[in-house]
Amino acid sequence: MNWESDRSLQVRMVLTLAFVLALPFGFVYTLLFLLNTVGLDLLEFATNEPWNGQFYVNPVVLTAVVLGGFAAQYAFGRRVALRSAGAREVDAEEYPDLHATVTRLAARLDLPTPTVAVSRTAVPNAFTVGRSPESATVVVTEGLLDRLDDEELAAVLAHELAHVKNRDVAVMTLAYFLPTLTYFVAMGAYFVLKGVFHGLGGMGRSNGDGKGLAVAVVVLVVSSVLTLAVSAAFWVGSFLFFRLLSRYREFAADRGAVSLTGEPLALASALRTLDDTMTELPDRDLREQDGGLEALYVAPIDAPKFGSDRELISRDLFPETHPPTAERIERLRDLDAELEGR
Repeated sequence: MNWESDRSLQVRMVLTLAFVLALPFGFVYTLLFLLNTVGLDLLEFATNEPWNGQFYVNPVVLTAVVLGGFAAQYAFGRRVALRSAGAREVDAEEYPDLHATVTRLAARLDLPTPTVAVSRTAVPNAFTVGRSPESATVVVTEGLLDRLDDEELAAVLAHELAHVKNRDVAVMTLAYFLPTLTYFVAMGAYFVLKGVFHGLGGMGRSNGDGKGLAVAVVVLVVSSVLTLAVSAAFWVGSFLFFRLLSRYREFAADRGAVSLTGEPLALASALRTLDDTMTELPDRDLREQDGGLEALYVAPIDAPKFGSDRELISRDLFPETHPPTAERIERLRDLDAELEGR
């Protein structure tokens, strides 16, 4: 089975980048529109006076901030991801077999040999980060190394290198910026709102201008509520779009791994092992490996099968980060049948 470029994946990556780039502007100007309509109307109602001014954000400044945010994510995303996973870079002396397999597979794909890192956790999984093939880092967990045999491990590593070959790793790094940004904006608005209501307890003892205080309270409350509402809506929307790419890219990487190793059943066996093992592990271990990276892993850690008491925020959103493991295994078996028929 020869390597083939996935046109559909490429189109999805371009659309995702365009969407992620446009959405911050939509977020800010939607919020401004609401503040200049609903917000000012409530302010007039609270003060019984007309308010002719408007909230405004300079487009040039906004563009600089958005591009700066993407640049920071692009530059430091790899480092943040490794820290979140508790992973450290390892050399060939420490993990000779792992390095040898990664080097061999990368050479077959005509890729630079990526950096290898290991996360000290019993959760069996792997992911890849990096802004380009030259800066890619393949991360595996100790649990993965303990659970898989040599063929299964090679299949998983081939899957990760297929992500590098497809260049979807860099897109995923950038795509994660927007949901992360809107989440922190929402949290900031929440704490402002919480602080306002906490401070309302002292209003009765205030000797200042009651009208001025009322204006300040209305401005803060309205701004915070609208920011929370808009942030939540855009966070969900951006996360859903992000996940539509993350799900499809797993199928593409599975096919890429098969074209590289010629062993679809080895990858199917690895996925089944990982899937079965996840159900045996404590929720605490799984939460420690979440860290906002769940869409990057080779196997999902946020599937509903873990029970209703799981605390990963992302499990409440649809669609899931990964396609169903059973569907991936079925497709791999179909690929095996195609290879056998040739």
